[in-house]
Order: sequence, then C-alpha cells, then structure tokens
Amino acid sequence: MPKSASTVLVETRGNVALVTLNRPENQNTIDLQMAMDLLAAAMTCSRNNTVRAVVLTGAGRNFSFGGDLRAIASEGAESAYLRELTGYLHLAISHFVRMDPPVLAAVNGTAAGAGVGLAAMADLALCAKSSKFNLAYTAAGLTPDGGTSFFLPRVLGTRRSMELLLLNKPLLAKQALDWGLVNEVVDDEDLVERAMEIAGQLGDGATGAFGQTKRLVAHSLGALESHMTLESETIAAQAASVDGIEGIRAFLEKRKPGFSGNGTR
Repeated sequence: MPKSASTVLVETRGNVALVTLNRPENQNTIDLQMAMDLLAAAMTCSRNNTVRAVVLTGAGRNFSFGGDLRAIASEGAESAYLRELTGYLHLAISHFVRMDPPVLAAVNGTAAGAGVGLAAMADLALCAKSSKFNLAYTAAGLTPDGGTSFFLPRVLGTRRSMELLLLNKPLLAKQALDWGLVNEVVDDEDLVERAMEIAGQLGDGATGAFGQTKRLVAHSLGALESHMTLESETIAAQAASVDGIEGIRAFLEKRKPGFSGNGTR
C-alpha cells in the first residue's frame, strides 16, 4: 500500500521504495512542506528493513524545478523560511546518502536548481531522452543549495560545474550522459520501469555491503553535512541581498533582472 504525505508519495514495491515528488501542478518545486515530507520519506526508507533500494522521481511532466521561489518571496527576505526549508532538504539528502539501500534518481522532464542536487546526490541516475538539467541559481541572483555545490564538482569536475553554475547553461540528456551526470538515458515512457528494474537487481544484493560502500565513498568526498550548512547560510543571506531580491522578483515576473553587481543589501 502506498503511503502519502501532502507533497511526497512513498510506495513499496517488493523490496524497492518508489519515492515520488508530488507537486506536479507546481513543477514539483520544493517548499517547506515538501522538504519536510522528503525528510520523512527518507527516514521511512532508511528505517524500513524490507526496503533494499530506493527510486526517486517526480510526478507529472518534470522531476523538480528546484526551490519554490514564489513561496520564498511570499515569506519575505528577512524571514528564516529559507534556512528552515534548506535545513529539512539537506537532512533528507544526508539520509539518502548515508542509508544502506542504494538510491536511484529517475529524472523525468526538467531538473533545475535543487532538483539537480537531488539527481546528483543519488548513487545512480537515469534520465529520459527529453530531460534537461539547469542550475538557474545565479540567474535569479541566488547561490546553490541542495548539495549542488558539493556533488557537482565531484561528479563533473570544477570547470564543467562552474560552466553550469555561472552561465546557467542547460544540459540535455545526451550531454548529461557524456559528462557523467547520469548513468543511462532511456525512452521517456520506459524511465520508471527501467529504474525499478535496476533497483530490483540492487534490492537482491548485499544491502549491508552497499551501505558500507556508500559511506566509504561519502567519507572520501569530504564533509557533506557541514558543506550543506554553509550552503543554507549562504543562500539565505543572498536571498536577502539587493541582487537576491531583484532576481527572485524578476523570475516571478518573467523579466530580465537588473542586477546591481555588488550583491549587498
């Protein structure tokens, strides 16, 4: 039986948990409730001994457009909303990274902002042929969160990561495969089925050994949690800056932002 939160669905199929971001009418943008629900989903998967692999995907046409800028703007730049949102999101990512079951991202449609972070944090990633990836942070006068500034340099290298972060260059499915952001590109209609097939194979494997291997790799990469804390503080401060406020407003008003260039208040 599927278990549902208001914005995240968790469905167990045999020994595989299918976790679905479930705000399709908002392109699965991440507001505070979704961040909290994603943490709850991650904890459910890590504590359920029958779950031996996890697939993460998005409901509707897109994986996730990242942070919900409309919700962030409505809370006001002075509030602690963004720190709280990223706090829950980053705890969820930490749980997915540290849990024994391997995590597969099945990226449908567009992954933007923190949606790219959710794809990059997964142990394996698949995407549909129509998928594209776009960081989009600096275009809105913001800085990375969702672990993107931690995972991308390790997955893609520094130069390619900076190209995506500074130029906001869209990365299409084939290039995402060539660059190593995803392991496989499949037909759109086969995406979840293929992800579940791979997860099923992993689900029959040595889950404890998988978990220990994940933690060894995570340890070799450095201090994930402290880095994500720095991400949270940085994006919260930037959102309250002149350029952050202008960038968010421009994004919501669908116009080109007029940045001051100094980023200060």
